[in-house]
Amino acid sequence: MALLRGHAGLRRIVAAQLHDAHELTVNEYEALLLLDEAPDSRMRGVDLAAGLQLTPSGVTRLLDGLRARGFIERAHCPQDGRVAYAVLLDAGRAKLRRAACSHVAEIKALLAERFSDQELATLAALLSRLPGAGCSGEGTGGSMHAACPQRAADA
Repeated sequence: MALLRGHAGLRRIVAAQLHDAHELTVNEYEALLLLDEAPDSRMRGVDLAAGLQLTPSGVTRLLDGLRARGFIERAHCPQDGRVAYAVLLDAGRAKLRRAACSHVAEIKALLAERFSDQELATLAALLSRLPGAGCSGEGTGGSMHAACPQRAADA
């Protein structure tokens, strides 16, 4: 129960901060992050859906919104016209960079209020073993630091 409630509470706080400061949802932020980390900054919709743990229709709506805001574009595979990619544009990368710096700082501050440095290291190690965690970094920021050059040095 603590895991469910803790996750829900943390997600509400993080979602509100991202929306208020950057007009992004958590899913939009994560989609931009996944695209930024992908080879050639492009991914198939089906792969994004899996990475975001969304349904195909959910990821389609998400990508439509990001495309309408000029953050991504749709590109077709030259070898197979049935395959479409979401491609991160410069405006999307810039939006991610701005959001990542404050987002990571806010999460670190939120956790630092509640946990010691040693507890945070233990928490990061434990969470990285959960299915789907895919945490490529250490500490509280994980791969989010890659999107914020200033914060990467702080990790």
